[in-house]
Amino acid sequence: MNRDIYQEPLVSRYTSREMQELFSERFKFTHWRKCWVALAEAQHELGLAAVTAEMVAELKANVDNINFEVAAAKEREIRHDVMAHVFAYGQQCPLAEPIIHLGATSQFVVCNTDLLIQKRALHLIKRALLTVIANLAEFCTRHKDLATLGFTHYQPAQPTTVGKRNTLYLQDLLMDLEYIEQLEGQIKARGAKGTVGTQATFIELFAGDHDKVRELDRLVAQKIGFDQVFAVTGQTYPRKLDMKTAETLAGIGASAHKFAVDLRLLSNLKVQEEPFERKQVGSSAMAYKRNPMRSERMTGLARKLMGLPANFAATAANQWFERTLDDSAIRRMDLAQAFLLTDAILKLYINITNDMVVYPKQVERHLKEELPFMATEKILMACVERGKSRQEMHEVIREHSVAAGLDVKNQGLRNNLLERLADDERVPFDLQELNGLIGNYQQFTGRAAEQTTEFLQEQVAPVLEQYRDLLGDIDATLSV
Repeated sequence: MNRDIYQEPLVSRYTSREMQELFSERFKFTHWRKCWVALAEAQHELGLAAVTAEMVAELKANVDNINFEVAAAKEREIRHDVMAHVFAYGQQCPLAEPIIHLGATSQFVVCNTDLLIQKRALHLIKRALLTVIANLAEFCTRHKDLATLGFTHYQPAQPTTVGKRNTLYLQDLLMDLEYIEQLEGQIKARGAKGTVGTQATFIELFAGDHDKVRELDRLVAQKIGFDQVFAVTGQTYPRKLDMKTAETLAGIGASAHKFAVDLRLLSNLKVQEEPFERKQVGSSAMAYKRNPMRSERMTGLARKLMGLPANFAATAANQWFERTLDDSAIRRMDLAQAFLLTDAILKLYINITNDMVVYPKQVERHLKEELPFMATEKILMACVERGKSRQEMHEVIREHSVAAGLDVKNQGLRNNLLERLADDERVPFDLQELNGLIGNYQQFTGRAAEQTTEFLQEQVAPVLEQYRDLLGDIDATLSV
């Protein structure tokens, strides 16, 4: 690491080696060369006399032997990265030099390589997403019966279970997986389309043979790893695809953000926490602190990711006619960042869910503090069964609930709502009967446990079975 200049934190701190390599210059320029090989090989196979088998063999022999310094020096001279690499490749392939890039435009290598990178990067994202889904499914199974206080507006509400709450995060991730599957079907090769997408240069090369030019398009796509090719393009593949890709990845960011914020709130309540390592420091000043560092980092990275789709939408909307170049600089940054951010977020998500901690006694304490309030609806219905007016009892219970809540807040007293109700002559129950109505707080969770089991069996298990080959150990160790 050169410590004298800015370093990209996504690379130096947060992301996996696999994703970093996909967006490396070596991968990019190696696959530019593979595109040139595919073009030359397809041209030769289709009978183009200018391209010989010896030329193709020479190109293949030098795919991985990239003379980066020669290309960099040439780019400084001519201000064109693709032609600089054509020059550098030609220096190593003197026999094939005349036919490198024959009939193509710069976006032949740039677009096809970008699409291949995205295809492979999306596979990594999908694999990581499935790992999070598997982790959360196991967590939900383990805690499906553990009653916990529910919250609406971050105010205490009816109890749910820890497992049921986490099915909400799972459901979001399953939706993200569906969107990835849809996106995978839209990533196609640009193929060999020529300067503005009309294939005019290839028609000239093949002496007006439209069938051969069409086959060239298909064959090149196949050789570089695609089974589909865009039927029509301008100079570039449709930037609408980039917009949809960014939206899909940002959706994963939103799902992770929701989970991370909730976990930060639960951490404050000492109910549920992310892992905390034995020597981890929470604060430079307050030695006792256990800050939710992973969740906070996930929130920050997700915020950045969720802001990127606007850039891609603007790029797609500003492609004048067949193409303009104002997309080049921003895509160099944003395309890589969208995938690297998603990779970093999912790495954190896996790390957290590998060993997420729940504190049942704290869960129970919060439940007991709020349980009399939680039971008011049940008490109200029981009062009606004893012949009381629903509206009158609602007002009585409301009065005492507010008063009991103020005692808790203003004087630090315990919740004495049941005693207040028992002492009110309008309420047709004594204290023992009211305590009997409350009983076990598990009864207030409704079908939470059953919903969790049904959801895991009917929605999650089939997905994990379908993609069992993608599931495996992913290194989610944090470097910092």
